[in-house]
Amino acid sequence: MAGKYKQTSIEIDSGSGFCFGVSRAVKLAEEQLAKGGRLISIGDIVHNEEEVERLHQKGLISSDLDKLTGPPGTPVLFRAHGEPPASYQKVKQEGRSLIDASCPVVLKLQLRINKAWKEALAANGQIVIYGKKGHPEVTGLCGYTNNRAIVVQHPEDVAQIDRDKPTALFAQTTMSYKGYEEMEALIREHLSKPDLLKVNKTICGQVANRMPNLKVFAAKHELIIFVGGNKSSNAKVLFEVCKSENPRSFFVSSLEEIDEKWLEPAVASIGICGATSTPLWLMEQVAESMRGILDKKETTI
Repeated sequence: MAGKYKQTSIEIDSGSGFCFGVSRAVKLAEEQLAKGGRLISIGDIVHNEEEVERLHQKGLISSDLDKLTGPPGTPVLFRAHGEPPASYQKVKQEGRSLIDASCPVVLKLQLRINKAWKEALAANGQIVIYGKKGHPEVTGLCGYTNNRAIVVQHPEDVAQIDRDKPTALFAQTTMSYKGYEEMEALIREHLSKPDLLKVNKTICGQVANRMPNLKVFAAKHELIIFVGGNKSSNAKVLFEVCKSENPRSFFVSSLEEIDEKWLEPAVASIGICGATSTPLWLMEQVAESMRGILDKKETTI
């Protein structure tokens, strides 16, 4: 029996952690905070409670744009999800300086949707966005259509679409390729003429490719610990991907949620992974904690 825990390997998934957009937003926030004073993020800068708390200790405040908290004149930061035009106008009216940390991929999509919206008005057409209703990115995108875009998330939502109008279809950048293809097929079938539909490829490849990569990662380890924020929809989706490949997959948002019982029976390898909103430092802490538990168990054999 001796050595069964000591021999367990631990690997952190190299493809997990902040996507480019989130990493850039956090960097911009840290650079501003390093100058001293406070900074207001419109909504949590990232859907990870531990990272939000870390930045809060440095002076970052989360606030709604309509009810700004913090000292007067405090700079405002737009997170990676992006914001609608009205948000930019609001910050200008408030006389606040703005740090726009909107993901460049999202900014590009906003411009494409705005252009398509103007064309749709001239052609009596419509804009349809495949995404999560109420998600901040989707809210921002809708703002570039004067909030008249039709948001579809589930099959039953397709009924909202006018069957006879030219339709430009876009997707929230973090949706899955498979889901987008399925929604496209439903909409094409719903329209009176298939050629009324124009599909725009707007899913971020860096994010979407994490699903197939995580399947491989989860399958090669005996135990998976997925690290993610409780508010992150991306984390919930990716965790289910892991669990579908490996039943011994467990979700944690903090070190306190780690359970030693997961190591019974003993395993030869542990994989640690996370969402696009999961900081690397948190996954590293989970790895250290697991190594400590393994060492403890080894000495009690």
